[in-house]
Amino acid sequence: MRAQENVLTLTADIANDEQITSAYQTMMDRFGTVDVLINNAGMRGRDLFPPVGLVKILATTRSDWRRMFDAQIFGTVEMTRQFIQPMLEKESGSIVNVVSGGAWGGRPASKEQPYMSAKAAIVNLSLYLAAEIKENNIAVNMLIPGHTRTTGFDELQRLRKGPSGRHGPIAVRAEHAVPLAIFLAKQDASEGLTGQAINALEWNLHHGLGGFEAWAAPYPDLD
Repeated sequence: MRAQENVLTLTADIANDEQITSAYQTMMDRFGTVDVLINNAGMRGRDLFPPVGLVKILATTRSDWRRMFDAQIFGTVEMTRQFIQPMLEKESGSIVNVVSGGAWGGRPASKEQPYMSAKAAIVNLSLYLAAEIKENNIAVNMLIPGHTRTTGFDELQRLRKGPSGRHGPIAVRAEHAVPLAIFLAKQDASEGLTGQAINALEWNLHHGLGGFEAWAAPYPDLD
């Protein structure tokens, strides 16, 4: 891929504060400021409980919860704490935290703990942070992507498949979240949206970009 002056690709573990600091300093050396922060990194359930990521709460350990919260909530807090500094200085910016619809307890039989508790913590954090920094004209919103065919999706479906040959609802393409992410990136806390949780598919439908049918991903061949 040809290098682009306006693109910087870095790899960092958000559970490691030193790596976050290094990424922040490298980014500041290159661009000198931050306008938008999208917190999407985190640990998946199947990373903690391979291969399928399904476990009953009483079968988890304190260490499991620590690892999940270290990656999801503590990493999100530290990313925000560092990357928000230029936004505070210029009193302008937007933070977008990617959460899950399950964070509101909508599917309690899915055995997705401690992942969903960590996502719920991010929801709560986002609401409080939005109120705290509204006076600094920085927006904080949550993007709910829904069931998305992302990296590792096909492999996971093969592992989880039941008698019907598939597990769960048909997913949508990852690009479905892009229009909403761009919209939220443009918000501020004075005249824009802040402290809101918005479902990407519903937003697309209401803004003429099509609903589920327009963004559905063909289900993988699980044979």
